[in-house]
Amino acid sequence: MKTPHYQTRVRRLRQRLAQGNQPRAMLVTNQTNVAYLTGFSGSSGFLLVTPKRVILFSDTRYESQIAEECPHLEAEIRDAKLTTLQLVARSVRRLGIRELGIEASSVTLADYDGLRNDLQTTELAPLPPLVESLRAVKDAVEIAWIEQSIAVNERAFSVIRAQLRGDQTEREIAYNLEHQMRAFGATHCAFPPIVGVGARAALPHARASEQRIDEGSFVLIDWGAVVQCYCSDLTRVVITGKPPSKLPRVYEVVRAAHQAAMDAIRPGVEVHQVDRAARSVIERAGLGRRFGHGLGHGIGLHIHELPWFGPNRAGVLEENMVVTVEPGVYLPGLLGVRIEDDVLVTADGCRRLSTLPTDLEACFVRV
Repeated sequence: MKTPHYQTRVRRLRQRLAQGNQPRAMLVTNQTNVAYLTGFSGSSGFLLVTPKRVILFSDTRYESQIAEECPHLEAEIRDAKLTTLQLVARSVRRLGIRELGIEASSVTLADYDGLRNDLQTTELAPLPPLVESLRAVKDAVEIAWIEQSIAVNERAFSVIRAQLRGDQTEREIAYNLEHQMRAFGATHCAFPPIVGVGARAALPHARASEQRIDEGSFVLIDWGAVVQCYCSDLTRVVITGKPPSKLPRVYEVVRAAHQAAMDAIRPGVEVHQVDRAARSVIERAGLGRRFGHGLGHGIGLHIHELPWFGPNRAGVLEENMVVTVEPGVYLPGLLGVRIEDDVLVTADGCRRLSTLPTDLEACFVRV
């Protein structure tokens, strides 16, 4: 498997910094963004990007790791006498940087005040999520890793589905699902698996409890794996008995909304329009009030990242974005239905990366 071309990512960031009146130098403090630009997988590191220099700042714990993971990257390593930000400030002063862009969503107020005190002749300029916007469009390596993550996700679910028993609890299913994901190659879960039996499926982010499968007639499962640092995110409903009379109709409404969103996805479409395509199906069925969250989100190094689908979200889809499509309807005290797939935006539409069936008949399983 090929590895990402980190120099290309840095070049694209420099191009973004060169647009408009933005500073030409930027301090990257979000650890995920540092990893995206360099390949450094440690938990402590800042990256200074200027028109001519790229410097990774960390501490002695990661000196050997940086040499191994980023052999061609300039690095400055601090000892216990300095903080990483103090080390950064020293280099900024040495390089004569007069304006420094910082990640507004990542730098804490305390760190900002510390930098401002150490860099009194340098203007600090909060920046929009530039690296996050780069991360939203995946390259071929990232897409392949997401597909691997989805494959692990689906294999784990197939095992869990085949092993369902009435005496299993939500918590047992969640733990076993995590075990299966790891057994098939995941490093960890993208998030704690959501398992909701019966009426608890109406809790979109239900925490797995001691509720047993045979205490309901269906279960909603939302799970995600991390493979090669990239996430997947799927949701399915499994029907284990005679479902409530309303469930088949609600399920078909959600499935129709899911398809409407798929039909709307293509490059150049605004994200709120895709949300509207799905939401209007649910509203026409009289269930609009029961769909209270956004239609979906981007996935990649994070389980939730740009772009975001929602009624008031801004943004335009681009080719090679990977997004979730996850409409849902939740009737408190009775049931919840959500169908979620991971989808690649293609040149002329989209391609569903997940392969699990979505038809109602496929939901039924004998326990």
